[in-house]
Amino acid sequence: MLDLVIIGAGPIGLACGIEAQKAGLSYVILEKGYLVNSIYHYPHSMTFFSTADKIEIGEVPFIAQNVKPNRSEALEYYRRVAMVFKLNIHLQEEVLSIQKLDNHFSLKSTREDYQAKQIVIATGFYDHANSMNIPGENLPKVQHYYQDAHPFFKRHVAVIGAANSAVDAALELYRKGAQSVTMIIRESEISERVKYWVRPDIINRINEGSITAYFDSECTGIEEEYLYVQHAGQELRLKNDNVLALTGYKPDYKLLIELGLQFSEDAIKQPIYNSETMESNIAGLYLAGVICGGMQTNKWFIENSRVHAKVIVNHIVS
Repeated sequence: MLDLVIIGAGPIGLACGIEAQKAGLSYVILEKGYLVNSIYHYPHSMTFFSTADKIEIGEVPFIAQNVKPNRSEALEYYRRVAMVFKLNIHLQEEVLSIQKLDNHFSLKSTREDYQAKQIVIATGFYDHANSMNIPGENLPKVQHYYQDAHPFFKRHVAVIGAANSAVDAALELYRKGAQSVTMIIRESEISERVKYWVRPDIINRINEGSITAYFDSECTGIEEEYLYVQHAGQELRLKNDNVLALTGYKPDYKLLIELGLQFSEDAIKQPIYNSETMESNIAGLYLAGVICGGMQTNKWFIENSRVHAKVIVNHIVS
């Protein structure tokens, strides 16, 4: 029987594995995708909001070419961390079920069964996009993830959303040859949470007309050649080749609900846990990283949640 099973091989899951290893605990990290799977699926040109030192784990220095590292540098760094510590990671192995027994947990994955005294859930949220629930959302032209501008050269592209991912995509599409870039934004302005060095850029591009933005607007339908937008009391029909629905993402609670994890009763649906130990209402089940914020996915990130690893392992050992 293992002391600990860690579900999720993102930066926080890796940090938990490092602390477990230092404490002499037997453990395994299970990941249904790739190492730091969310970062792998970020846009290829993405630059982190945090500086390199703020997303280091395991006291391994993160040396980047600039103050703020990019996606490629982060992937290289976390691969190096995993190799330095020789972490026990099983990649592309999904957990299918978790059962709480008298004094331990039984887990079934796509490969084998595990028995563990404790579990850490560090699964993040990036795998599940928020649905728009409109006609045409499932057309091939609609994507909920953006990685590169090249496929959209000479295309009429609509970007739905106004947070960091949407703004980054709109600016890159404009600069790399999209025929037109149109932003559909529910709010009355670009989000204040957009990276401070990017927000003036997108506002200036909108003001000069290089990027079209419809504020206080909502996409109501998608067809092969058109996009329908409710704006200022009218429904607009816009010429369109591709839609990037960058409307945010949400955690997958299926296994946790089945296990009996409790959540707040408001719209945030925050899991209930002890902030001093990170232990949930289920004894031996711990939460780490962004999943602690529920639907408020901007509350926790690498910089402020990497400390969860030491808190959890210290509580287990004590």
